[in-house]
Amino acid sequence: MGASEIRFYRANEKPYGAFSNLFRRPVFFEDTIFPTSEHAYQAGKARKPEVRAWLLAAPSPALVAMAAHGLYTWDIVPDWAATKFDRMRHIVAAKFSQHADLADLLLSTGESRLVESATVDNAVNRTWGEVNGRGQNMLGIMLMEVRDALRSGELEVRSAPELSDPADMKLFAQG
Repeated sequence: MGASEIRFYRANEKPYGAFSNLFRRPVFFEDTIFPTSEHAYQAGKARKPEVRAWLLAAPSPALVAMAAHGLYTWDIVPDWAATKFDRMRHIVAAKFSQHADLADLLLSTGESRLVESATVDNAVNRTWGEVNGRGQNMLGIMLMEVRDALRSGELEVRSAPELSDPADMKLFAQG
């Protein structure tokens, strides 16, 4: 089978909406259970704990993203531009290693090129995905990296304990 392309964007699209950071699935990261990978990502952007708490109070992943994009520069950690990609890599790895069904879905894509395909042309969408075939597609690249790590056994899938019990989730802080 030749490498095809799988495009995704909206979290509610079947079956690949799960690749979106807005997909509602808890992620344990930095000793915290976040409702979505978007919440985990945006939490790292805030310089002050009260701004972080305000972001995390957003009732949906779309709203946490909108709120974080509106932060003033002095509310953003100084090294954000240098650290945001590594943070996202770790969050994507956590998401797909903590949920066997999501790991299976990702592995089912074979060698397909994964592309976050946005419709609104702006710098954020062209960084994390592509708009009209243009962009860095960083989320797609990270998903393909995680897929390769899962396939090779470099990243281990663990059955997630109840995400409502933070004590059980400490298992994911190791390794």
